[in-house]
Amino acid sequence: MSYSVGQVAGYAGVTVRTLHHYDGIGLLAPSERSHAGHRRYNDADLDRLQQILFYRELGFPLDEVAALLDDPAADPRAHLRRQHELLTARIEKLQKMAAAVEQAMEARKMGINLTPEEKFEVFGDRDPDQYEDEVRERWGSTDAYRQSRERTASYTKEDWKRVTEEFDGIHRSMADVMATGAPADSEAAMDTAEEHRLFITRSYYDCSHEMHSCLGEMYVSDPRFTAMYDTIRPGLAVYMRDAIKANGARQTP
Repeated sequence: MSYSVGQVAGYAGVTVRTLHHYDGIGLLAPSERSHAGHRRYNDADLDRLQQILFYRELGFPLDEVAALLDDPAADPRAHLRRQHELLTARIEKLQKMAAAVEQAMEARKMGINLTPEEKFEVFGDRDPDQYEDEVRERWGSTDAYRQSRERTASYTKEDWKRVTEEFDGIHRSMADVMATGAPADSEAAMDTAEEHRLFITRSYYDCSHEMHSCLGEMYVSDPRFTAMYDTIRPGLAVYMRDAIKANGARQTP
């Protein structure tokens, strides 16, 4: 079976012009031509295009992609293993950065007892204080903000690492529940949402179910939160919001 350049562009989410460019530089030449001379791609061509787009997403320039794919010593499985390792490393880094953003956004003054160097060691290249002015403006007069400042004032570098890892673990747990296909109002999802609420209460401020539901809504309404959760797993922001809402509803007599 073969596919036209327009069909392939639609499948892959690229432009026809991009495919023409790949053909022109010898990166992806279609295996067939129609009687009229039009490009026709087969399944092997689509496999190669998938590999190209994987490497491009990972930041490889086209000449390096060509060298990797045309290496006679490499096989398709080797490419997949390499891409999996690179993607896993990127995901881990993004999750750490995302956790830092969430902590900053949820009305917490980060790193009060940390030096600037230590802050970046804990949170990677994301400054945990970058949202502090916005946090103070939005929640500075609330009891939750004051509680958070008081509870975190004595946090050491090790405390921040522990808290970050624990929060990240809860997010991964929710993503795992979602991956099973369980609905957001399932026992597993609601229990994880409750674990999330109790973590906030334990680590930062007294988080009621009502306040927790407000946070859940913010995860969806604020594109920064949505991007953070959806980086962990696409659709997780909405799933998290719905699980939090369902957990709050089951507490109501």
